[in-house]
Amino acid sequence: ITRCAYIVKPGFRNIAGFPVTLRGFWGQEPPMSDIETVEITTGADPDASVIWLHGLGADGHDFEPIVPELRLPASLSARFVFPHAPVRPVTINGGMAMRAWYDIYSLDRGGAVDEQGVRDSAEIANALIRRERERGIAASRTVLAGFSQGGAIALHAALRYPEPLAGLMALSTYLPLGSSLDAEVVDNAAAVNGSIPIFMAHGTFDPVLPMQMGVDSRDLLRDRGFEIEWHEYPMAHAVCAEEIAHIRRWLVGVFDAAE
Repeated sequence: ITRCAYIVKPGFRNIAGFPVTLRGFWGQEPPMSDIETVEITTGADPDASVIWLHGLGADGHDFEPIVPELRLPASLSARFVFPHAPVRPVTINGGMAMRAWYDIYSLDRGGAVDEQGVRDSAEIANALIRRERERGIAASRTVLAGFSQGGAIALHAALRYPEPLAGLMALSTYLPLGSSLDAEVVDNAAAVNGSIPIFMAHGTFDPVLPMQMGVDSRDLLRDRGFEIEWHEYPMAHAVCAEEIAHIRRWLVGVFDAAE
């Protein structure tokens, strides 16, 4: 276990001078009617993309400050895309409307799941990947990433995406709709991301999504033949400096960038 120093995410802004764009997105599918994204590029003419989904109640600005913290090499010109989740009522929060990728009915691990919400938000992620391709960055140069609820969508969408992706990063999260994995991915001849590089990390003291949920998801995926780079840190539901260093190393590797 690596010792961690906490990084407080809210309140940071772009401190490294990277250009930031707030972009509206209007797609053809119903879930894509008004999705906006925060975008940061680390160099001119980016040839790699990281689409990074935030957690429940946050927004696309939440992980914006991590980009300069990654200190990516100059050889890697990347576009980071941070979408805002739709605003919807969340049952466990008394029906309060907030940004959420899907509803959460209860904290009972065996309880009902908002399957339609998961699938709708996975389609948002898919559409964002397709938009990157339209802007000149292939799926094979795109990483789908997410934290907490956003990580659940990243796991669900990336494993089912119809083109090979550069990688999948799932932080402090779990695999949703696990019972559909075999039929839709493992035993599906059309699935093409069986060898996708996967980075998973979790805090050992996470009170929101206990680490066992992440461990169970990791073990399920490994049992189905997926290769997982797994990290755990002595922290709560957060991201820490050592984790960011490991993410940097992983991104440099999946994008085959020179240091």
